[in-house]
Amino acid sequence: MIACGMSVADFGTRLRAWRRVRRVSQLDLSLTCAVSQRHISFLESGRSQPSRRMVLALAEALDVPLRERNGLLGAAGFAAEFRESSLDGPVMAPAREALARMLRYHEPFPAVVVDRDFNLKMSNRAFDRLLALLGDPDAIWQASCGAGPRNLLQLTLAAGGARAAIRNFDTVAPMLLNRAWHEALARGAEIGPVLRELRAAPDLAEHWRVSDGIHPGVPVVPVTLAHGDASLSLFSMISTFGTPYDVTADELRVESFFPADPATEAALRALGTDGES
Repeated sequence: MIACGMSVADFGTRLRAWRRVRRVSQLDLSLTCAVSQRHISFLESGRSQPSRRMVLALAEALDVPLRERNGLLGAAGFAAEFRESSLDGPVMAPAREALARMLRYHEPFPAVVVDRDFNLKMSNRAFDRLLALLGDPDAIWQASCGAGPRNLLQLTLAAGGARAAIRNFDTVAPMLLNRAWHEALARGAEIGPVLRELRAAPDLAEHWRVSDGIHPGVPVVPVTLAHGDASLSLFSMISTFGTPYDVTADELRVESFFPADPATEAALRALGTDGES
C-alpha cells in the first residue's frame, strides 16, 4: 500500500535522480540487482511498484546514504529501515566510546567528530588547545557561528573565526568549499544552510573556484596557521564508520589533523606537554 501523500512516481523520480548522481545506467543497475532493464525503467516511470526488498537492494547498489534510503522507502510506501539515534543516547554508547578513544589516541594532534553538515560533535584536547592559540575559544565560536551550532566550516571560513590566522586562506578556502559542495552532492541531499550562507557571502564569492596555486604534485593541502612569528602547518584525514546501520553513525566523520612538517610536530607535542603540566 502506498503511504498517504506518496505515490509510486515519487519513488521513481528519486531512483532516477540517485542513478544519475552515481552515473549508473539502467542496464548496469539491472545487472547488479539481477532484474531486467525494463523493470528498472518501469520503476522509474511509475508503471511498477517496488517491493521493500527491491528498494533496499537498489539503494545498496547505488550506495545511497541511510537517511536517503529511508526516504526512498517512504516514497515507495514503506516504513523506515534505519533508526536515527542520539549520539548521547544508550544505543550509540559503543560508537561514542570508540570515537572518544580515537580522539584520545590521536593526542597530541588535533581531531574532531563532525556530522554531515560539519557541526562539531566531539573534539580532543589538542584541538581545543590549538583553537586557544588563536584567542578565546568561546569568543571565536561566537564570532563565527553566532547562536547556531558550532560548525567547522564556519569556524574556518567565516569572518571572525579562525580565518584571519590562516596564512594560505586563498588556497584552503576553495578546496574546503568545493569539498563540502561535492560531499553534499554525493549525498543527493539539499545543500545545508551553513554552506548556502557561506556560498552567498560576498567576501567568499571569489573563492568558489579551483585554486591554481596548488602544485599538482602535492598529495595533501596543508592549512598553515599563524602563531606569533611562527607557523603551524597541518593536513587532515577523514575516517567514517565502515558498516553503519544507524543514520547518526552513517553521517559522522572523524577528521584527524597531522603535522605537515617537523617544526609543527614539535610545537604540538610541546603544547600537549604544557597542557598536562
